[in-house]
Amino acid sequence: MKDSQVSQANLIGGEWAASSHSRSNINPSDTDDVIGQYSSADADTVDAAVAAARSAFPAWAAAGPQARHDLLDAVGSELLARKEEIGRFLAREEGKTVAEAIGETARAGQVFKFFAGEALRVAGDAQPSVRPDIDVEVTREPVGIVGLITPWNFPIAIPAWKVAPALAYGNCVVLKPADLTPGCAHVITELLHRHGCPPGVFNLVMGPGSTVGEAIIAHPGIDAISFTGSAGVGARIAETCGRLRKKVQVEMGGKNPMVVMDDADLDTAIQTCLNGAFFSTGQRCTASSRLIVQRGIHDAFVEALSREMTALKVGDALDTTTQIGPVVDERQLASNLDYIELARGEADAVIGGERLELEKPGFYQAPALFLGTDNGMRINREEIFGPCASVIEVADFDEALAVANDTEFGLSAGICTTNLKHANTFRRHVQAGMVMVNLPTAGVDYHVPFGGRKGSSYGAREQGRYAVEFYTTVKTSYISAG
Repeated sequence: MKDSQVSQANLIGGEWAASSHSRSNINPSDTDDVIGQYSSADADTVDAAVAAARSAFPAWAAAGPQARHDLLDAVGSELLARKEEIGRFLAREEGKTVAEAIGETARAGQVFKFFAGEALRVAGDAQPSVRPDIDVEVTREPVGIVGLITPWNFPIAIPAWKVAPALAYGNCVVLKPADLTPGCAHVITELLHRHGCPPGVFNLVMGPGSTVGEAIIAHPGIDAISFTGSAGVGARIAETCGRLRKKVQVEMGGKNPMVVMDDADLDTAIQTCLNGAFFSTGQRCTASSRLIVQRGIHDAFVEALSREMTALKVGDALDTTTQIGPVVDERQLASNLDYIELARGEADAVIGGERLELEKPGFYQAPALFLGTDNGMRINREEIFGPCASVIEVADFDEALAVANDTEFGLSAGICTTNLKHANTFRRHVQAGMVMVNLPTAGVDYHVPFGGRKGSSYGAREQGRYAVEFYTTVKTSYISAG
């Protein structure tokens, strides 16, 4: 899809804008494969993007729901029609298996089409006043100019679930994708541009967070920030936006528990944990990184999971027989290997986790399972963001729930059980924004809210109809006939 010799430009005010600096986009499955050169923006580029967005905002805010619907629906339809082609590009850029990448592209298309419909359903409220002969009307209006900063692990789905609602509700956008994976965001940009997005309504600025991201966050012309990324950066963004009085939404990390009770179906538990912990190379904030297993099933669970995990095929993301693709880059792989070395000192045993040298040069790692761990260990407190999971043995349900909640994070949590009382009690009392029963902690629908509690999320939920809370502001009008 890309010419590796041509620098892919930023989009500012409806015009492609190249820069003097660019970054090579490297295939993590084959580091000899240069996907393309992508322009790096700077603070001046961000200034130009914000100016274009502010100029375009009055007309777009007044354009009405049909224009917004038609644009988003057209983009969604093309993403779905080209999901295999774009999915292969995504797998080449980010490293997840081609099947997962095609599924992610389809999800991006579904998100655009969902919010095309939502553009037609922005509801208000009419009420009588407590005072006589006065009516009250509550309406929603766009926030204004929204800065969107997206991560590398879902390089087309997360931009989609931020861009689509922002545009659906009449905002203008400045998008900064992850510097590691700009290509998929560039694809979305190309589609919006070609399907007639008015100049300045959507702007793409690529480049490192230390320059481009910081310029977006601090820019006085940006009214709201939506960020997905690390906990440390997210907390700092939330603090900065509070000081600058910008509306803010941050989605950060997770250290998600999956409880396996003695009464669980063993095959269901194994497949649920295998998927949640290791698929997508463990590079998702919803991954099951703490496997909290009741004593009676512990040994059988560890034996079966170890066997299934070591049988997983690690390889080139574009190979249809691959089950786990490469880690995204050398830095992330080095971080994973550091945690595995830490686990060798903390856990009773480590299965797998070694760096793999395959036919093509890439960032390959065997999945790792840490055995004989407790919840106080660093490997169970800090997000690793790789194909690594710990097993924590517990005596009973009460201990399992307490361990599940003993974390600074609160994104996703799961339980494998055939006991309805255990399932219902866990759903009610686990401190997480999303709860799964006999399902992996990773994997959510596009039409319902996404987000967590505690150190995982701050601000309004993403996705589904709840997205309206962030991307609009409420106006209350009083009308007197006199």
